Amino acid sequence: MSKFKKKQGNVTPGISTASLPDIVFMLLFFFMVVTKMRDTELMVKVNTPQASELTKLEKKTLVNFIFVGRPTDKFKSKAGTKPRIQLGDKFATTDDIPLFLEKHKVSVAESQRQSIISSLKVDVDVTMGIIGDLKTSLRKAGQLKVNYSAKKRERTK
Repeated sequence: MSKFKKKQGNVTPGISTASLPDIVFMLLFFFMVVTKMRDTELMVKVNTPQASELTKLEKKTLVNFIFVGRPTDKFKSKAGTKPRIQLGDKFATTDDIPLFLEKHKVSVAESQRQSIISSLKVDVDVTMGIIGDLKTSLRKAGQLKVNYSAKKRERTK
């Protein structure tokens, strides 16, 4: 008889997967809490006009949206019934545009700042007076790339 036993090989124990569901649910919960679904609540009614020649914007992070329209029913008591400008999540005037543009510019990488586009989502029933003032304010703030949002025109046969 021998005093020493033969080794049966270096067998490593299997990895326990008992805690795997816990880890998966923790990650799921984390991403559900951290994810931001929508930037702003639409406070004005915007029914954009129809157009035939449309181009899709490639980088949405370089676009700052400016909404113009009449306040929704929820905000009529606070904002009235005249067409209003919405910058981000609040009503604004044309005087607030330079600060709004500067806040967006700071959040974009310096190499991409010259590619920032202001997209105007304007209701069909808004008069050109407020749009003219808006464009003048954008021009004074140095924002020369302006885009008008529209819906694709339905083809009539």
